[in-house]
Amino acid sequence: MRSVEKLAMLQFPPTLKKQLVDDWEFVTQLGKLVKLPRSPNVDDILKKYLEYRTKKDGMIVESVAEILKGIRCYFDKALPLMLLYKKERQQYQEAVHDNISPSSIYGAEHLLRLFVKLPELLSYVNMEEDALGKLQQKLLDLLKFLQKNQNLFFLSTYNGSKNMDKSDD
Repeated sequence: MRSVEKLAMLQFPPTLKKQLVDDWEFVTQLGKLVKLPRSPNVDDILKKYLEYRTKKDGMIVESVAEILKGIRCYFDKALPLMLLYKKERQQYQEAVHDNISPSSIYGAEHLLRLFVKLPELLSYVNMEEDALGKLQQKLLDLLKFLQKNQNLFFLSTYNGSKNMDKSDD
């Protein structure tokens, strides 16, 4: 099995899988949206993770900082293209303008969706097997961090959308 396919098997903790299902239901079935801007936003969460890793490792690990920069960049580029449900697109148009970065507006709900898409996105990156394995470990660690802080980072309920279009995604 190629390493990219192995990476596709990012092990989502069960509580985060449920979070993804609830997220899908809130938006596509109930027509509810995440209230923006989110606090903490993706930038805040990645900063908190870097602080957590720095404290745990006793130093700033450059590779972790680089990976987090990459995740932020992937998030900002992927959000409008593949991380939004149809019912969220108008909200995106209203919220993200004037060179505002999506990672400063959106939160953990949308970051988690990126983790679902990451294996597909990373399959286009030319990476050595060993580096890919290390990256996978770091991504799993970040997922565990999201899980540990689930009550802080994720909303338990969403807002009703003002003008919901009736088509399903």
